[in-house]
Amino acid sequence: MRDLTKSDFRKLCIKKLKFCSKFGKIRKDKFISKEILKVIKIEQAKNILLYIPLSMEVDVRSIINILRKKVGYKVYVPYMVGNSLKIVPFRLPLNKKKYNIFEPNNSDSKIKIDLAIVPIIGTDSTLRRVGFGVGFYDRFFASLSYRPKIVFTQLCKCSSGKTLTHNHDIKSDYIITNKGTKWKMQ
Repeated sequence: MRDLTKSDFRKLCIKKLKFCSKFGKIRKDKFISKEILKVIKIEQAKNILLYIPLSMEVDVRSIINILRKKVGYKVYVPYMVGNSLKIVPFRLPLNKKKYNIFEPNNSDSKIKIDLAIVPIIGTDSTLRRVGFGVGFYDRFFASLSYRPKIVFTQLCKCSSGKTLTHNHDIKSDYIITNKGTKWKMQ
């Protein structure tokens, strides 16, 4: 039997997440969103990077709505630029772009984010992110001159006991799944 590659692992995780998203997704989204809000409070974050979810990702739109109504919080989302990301303020309307991802209109934003909520496909033994394989988030975080706190979100836990990632793959401070598993990373 051949060794599991990162690509093979990604395919297994995507299959698991698609299946997991068919059952009790609203309940899982609510539970994970409450956990995310707790981390935002613990970290005292004010400038927060969230994302516009795909169907198999944790739906964080309720968090976006909550934070936009509260004084003192600024919500940002990724905006694809070439093979990387930049962050832009969340605002409507959202437009469907490459990879069926919704984004607001482009704007200049030179803000320092305190906390980034990042969807994941899976993690490996190093607890680094396995995403869709394009590397947008890896390039984005590598381009920053500082490191915000990073929270990985996942509808259901998908992890490998083997090392599949590389040093350039991002690592989190927290991982939140439907089981409420939350690790504080070093």
